[in-house]
Amino acid sequence: MKVALQMDPIGSVNIDGDSTFRIGFEAQVRGHSLFYYTPDKLAYQEGRVTARGHWIELRRVKGDHVSYGPEVEVDLADMDVVWLRQDPPFDMGYITTTHLLDMIHPKTLVVNDPFWVRNSPEKLLVLNFPDLTPPTTIARDLETIRAFKQKHGDIILKPLYGNGGAGVFRLDPNDRNLSSLYELFTGINREPMIVQKFLPDVAKGDKRVILVDGEPVGAINRVPQAGETRSNMHVGGRPEKVSLTERDLEICARIGPVLREKGQIFVGIDVIGNWLTEINVTSPTGIQELERFDGTNTAAKIWEAIEAKRA
Repeated sequence: MKVALQMDPIGSVNIDGDSTFRIGFEAQVRGHSLFYYTPDKLAYQEGRVTARGHWIELRRVKGDHVSYGPEVEVDLADMDVVWLRQDPPFDMGYITTTHLLDMIHPKTLVVNDPFWVRNSPEKLLVLNFPDLTPPTTIARDLETIRAFKQKHGDIILKPLYGNGGAGVFRLDPNDRNLSSLYELFTGINREPMIVQKFLPDVAKGDKRVILVDGEPVGAINRVPQAGETRSNMHVGGRPEKVSLTERDLEICARIGPVLREKGQIFVGIDVIGNWLTEINVTSPTGIQELERFDGTNTAAKIWEAIEAKRA
């Protein structure tokens, strides 16, 4: 198959941790050809959805992991698969790419389905499962947020469309910074914020459970550094081996059919203790760590699902 990777600059990725690199490398091993472009090179031109980029070859060689062909323009309708894999922020630029890719899907299979990526951002899709999630409020009104804090005492405040742990704050019962943080957030953007009850179990780790076409394939635990609330690997969280619990499987059984129905082939959910906190559909990570810990080749499972759909 001809496979296009829409992603952030591939030359600077960590080949031992980047999930898109692993997905692309697995595609190449399976005999598929790879075309790479960045989101700013995606365009609509008089009825055609095009991208300027390079046919590439990947290698597992640090510092020499990609070779580029000449820059060319391709019609993405001629591709078999397009991967929507750039990192958030989930802003209007990101949303626009989903609208353009909608125009070629499903004749060209876009992974994950761009319509449902657009309509299921990580911190909003979980709202469909209130019994699985910790107490949560989404609001821009300070009094609403203040009332939530008064009720729950210890809270997490974070941007609604961020990623990688950026801009995440814990406000314990003695904290006096809510008004200042509110001013900071509202001065930067016009979006609401998300507020959740703080879960002490985060000290034991924030579990990333990976699902392929709605089925759980494994998990890694991400443990925060000492003195840190955030466990994201982007901010120093330590990945460690972990097994799926009965509660994890219960959560997956509830959300898996919804993800499959919405064409979300590669998804990473976040579980703290017994609670689902996020459903990551834009650019989930963790498959290389899972492969190192227990040998699960998630990339192969992903391609098996895609190849079955294309067949």
